[in-house]
Amino acid sequence: MPYFLCRLAAEDGRVFSESFLASSLEECRKHFESEGYCVLAVKKDWKKIKLSSLALEKRIKDRDFIMLNQELRALIKAGYPVLRSIEIISARAKNVYLKEVLKKVEGDIRQGKSLSEAFAPFEKRFSKIYTASLMAGEQSGNLAETLFQFIQYAKVIAQTKSRIRSALIYPTLLLFFSLGLMGILINFVLPNFAGFYKDFESQLPLITQLMMSFALFVRNHWYIWIILIAVLVLVYLRMKRKENTLILLEKLKLKIPFGRLVWIESAISMFFRTLSLLLEAGISLLPAVGIATQAIPNKYLVSKTASLPASIKNGESLSESLAKAEFFPPLSLDMVRIGETSANLGGMLREVADVFDERIQAKIDTFVSLIEPVIIIFMGILVAAMLLSVYLPIFNIVKVAR
Repeated sequence: MPYFLCRLAAEDGRVFSESFLASSLEECRKHFESEGYCVLAVKKDWKKIKLSSLALEKRIKDRDFIMLNQELRALIKAGYPVLRSIEIISARAKNVYLKEVLKKVEGDIRQGKSLSEAFAPFEKRFSKIYTASLMAGEQSGNLAETLFQFIQYAKVIAQTKSRIRSALIYPTLLLFFSLGLMGILINFVLPNFAGFYKDFESQLPLITQLMMSFALFVRNHWYIWIILIAVLVLVYLRMKRKENTLILLEKLKLKIPFGRLVWIESAISMFFRTLSLLLEAGISLLPAVGIATQAIPNKYLVSKTASLPASIKNGESLSESLAKAEFFPPLSLDMVRIGETSANLGGMLREVADVFDERIQAKIDTFVSLIEPVIIIFMGILVAAMLLSVYLPIFNIVKVAR
């Protein structure tokens, strides 16, 4: 959906230009004429078109999405109709892609669709959980309360993602610094020393020979590494398109010792929190379970929960069905069983999610505290090996000279 630059004349004689997002030139003209302006000229705004074509503009940040729902809830609670609420939010949206999405939603609502139906084409971006929550709010007649529950859910999920990203920033920087230091030594320092030592007829230590050979190989065959990286990226992108291969990769990822617990507990937390949201929004258990499984980030674990709706349909309780998935720990199953017997399943599922969120945070803190000294030790060993390979021959040359 392109931007149009319109030259307008107001009733008081003012002439000004304004950019507007619309599906066509005619729609843009009708919009400003309906507001009482005289449209003098309309043309495509090429500056905005170039900006909107950037890949970064296709991304809607979590905080923008949460803010969208907070504004929508406030307007609905104040008595505004849904269509008018979307129009107001769309006019104030700064993200180009979000503005484009809201314009399409606004157009669908004008054609008679409900809010959940209008957002349905964007399920891949906003998740099926969001559209299901909107549908439940519309059916119950309390859309504002359902939006409030979804906002709380989205905030917790966004905070969890942010904590994980923040925890990985420092170790990642240390790792890249180590690799950068290694690259400088291999490409610039060691090859120069290799030429220097070649003038002396002394036997170089084994560690120096190995480091020099590796440095010269990397320097003389740099194109091999670029080709290798390109091939690996292409292979990964090709494998990522195949569902079975993706499930296999996700399964192998769970073999990593420390990461396994974090990924499994994160999946459990997101599943239970999503299921709690849907149940409290008024969706029945059977469809809610099917939707909640899509919130699990690991495809292999999703495949393990594929039989949950069928098991519940056959008369089994939720706790019995979850036990068949084989990755839910006994603590979570016991708490779900208590929720079923106490007729407070939604509240208990939220409690389980909170417990696992705390456990994930504790594990992340432990990981960060352990990974920092490990990377520092790795950097120390690397630098020590480089220094030994450089200085040991110098000591030998000094002995020969004496």
